[in-house]
Amino acid sequence: MENFPVINLANLNGEEKKATLEQIEDACKNWGFFELVNHGISQELLDRVERLTKEHYRKCMEKRFNEAVRSKGLECVQDELKDMDWESTFFLRHLPTSNISEIPDLTQEYRDAMKEFAEKLEKLAEELLEVLCENLGLEKGYLKKAFYGSRGPNFGTKVANYPACPKPEMVKGLRAHTDAGGIILLLQDDKVSGLQLLKDGQWVDVPPMRHSIVVNLGDQIEVISNGKYKSVEHRVNARSDGTRMSVASFYNPGSDALIYPAPPLLERDPLYPTFVFEDYMKLYATVKFQPKEPRFQAIKALNSF
Repeated sequence: MENFPVINLANLNGEEKKATLEQIEDACKNWGFFELVNHGISQELLDRVERLTKEHYRKCMEKRFNEAVRSKGLECVQDELKDMDWESTFFLRHLPTSNISEIPDLTQEYRDAMKEFAEKLEKLAEELLEVLCENLGLEKGYLKKAFYGSRGPNFGTKVANYPACPKPEMVKGLRAHTDAGGIILLLQDDKVSGLQLLKDGQWVDVPPMRHSIVVNLGDQIEVISNGKYKSVEHRVNARSDGTRMSVASFYNPGSDALIYPAPPLLERDPLYPTFVFEDYMKLYATVKFQPKEPRFQAIKALNSF
């Protein structure tokens, strides 16, 4: 934990810019994750999103989750469950069009907060894509353009709660996987931990820090960087000591965006295939919790680019 990369984003605008770029480069190469402080999103907004998310879970989601647990007899399991997750979730879509107004059970205050939060996160994601371009030696705007497709990027939020689990050794909150998309920004519970990433064969805790934003890279950044940056396997452990909140926003390529290794990063042949992002997502949906390398081989076999 003491070595986990924590980056002060405000330092990009001063004398510490070079050192901060190097910190981000090291995190992208060697961790696939980093944690941002002074990222430009107000503490007041972060506190509001956290409060409203936890209130919504207690009022609208907790009873449903407990009923589902009872109906499946999960409290009585004797063997580890390898094909399910101990989580309660719903999804919000922001781009190319928003569905926030259509999600039932949300108060107007919560809708407004999530809309404002998404707008801030979209700007932060695009700022980070520019940082990655600079570190990779790509022209300004390369990644945003690569993600654009015909209608702009896909951007959405998975709101998850991981309830206290009576048998945390029997089930994962969320099974190990890499993220399929582009760049992921996470507001996580600062009191109940559980998120871990796989580094050098060991599971490492992502430290809960108040008002920070955790960033991780998805498979598409790995492809476009031709493997210079890697998406990293991560999981959420079930806990017995409280409910863990997670608000994860995914800034992904547009459905029809053509994804391929950036030509300036090719020293020889590309290490990854060329594919349409939507095709990759269809494949990912069936093999999310399996190793990523066969996904790249399978998508290559499907395409003739």
